[in-house]
Amino acid sequence: MIGTEVSLETASIESLRENELQEARAIQRAMLASEGLCTPQVSIESEFQPFSEVGGDFLDYFLLSDGTAGLYLGDVTGKGLPAALFAALAVGTLRGVHKTGTPPSVVLAQLNKRMILKSISVRYAAVQYAHLNPETGVMRISSAGMHGPLHLRAEGCDELSLCGIPPGLFPNSEYEMKEIQLAPGDSVVFLSDGLIDAMDTQGEILGIERVVELLSGCRKNSPQEILQILFSGVEAYSRGQAQQDDRTAAVLRYSPSSCKETQI
Repeated sequence: MIGTEVSLETASIESLRENELQEARAIQRAMLASEGLCTPQVSIESEFQPFSEVGGDFLDYFLLSDGTAGLYLGDVTGKGLPAALFAALAVGTLRGVHKTGTPPSVVLAQLNKRMILKSISVRYAAVQYAHLNPETGVMRISSAGMHGPLHLRAEGCDELSLCGIPPGLFPNSEYEMKEIQLAPGDSVVFLSDGLIDAMDTQGEILGIERVVELLSGCRKNSPQEILQILFSGVEAYSRGQAQQDDRTAAVLRYSPSSCKETQI
């Protein structure tokens, strides 16, 4: 009799946990772009490979009211449900920051101030934010604690190294902003540490230099093809080694008049 009661209690706890995980997965899906974006000047595609049931990566891209294309990618420290909850907090806070006409460096500074007010010091979220003027091809980018992004251009693949402290750690953090001119056909690749820090069977990480080398000849490829090359390359490098973290990437391609419809 006691054994039956214990079994029922265990089954109830497991059912509750599964329901909570399902809700957490739904929350994480809401923190990731559900489909690509395509305008007459810009196309964006993304890929997400979770480490476990839920994780701490978040990503979104969108059109602002002035026609600017915006994109942000974030990576929360840690894994599992706590990281996903913190990511939800970061996304909600970031979505509340006015972005139309606001430089990316100011957006991250405002995000930092608001996260400081939350008084949560056990975790932090590295994040990048960029926006592109589709009429001129000028992209402005700010970063806080992340590698890249990578600029695929006629001359090859370059890492756009940017300095910045993840939001929520120090009250007066300021953020560097880099401005680049995209030529028609150029792409910019945003990626989380789960791809860069993938390890081989010897415990050696892939590293940003190998990722740059992997993508150096991919400028003419479509965003979907670039993502396939990136994720396949990472998988080949780490074959035999279990995935250690969420892997998320987005590719923005600037190609005026390449699309005839807009999908959001």
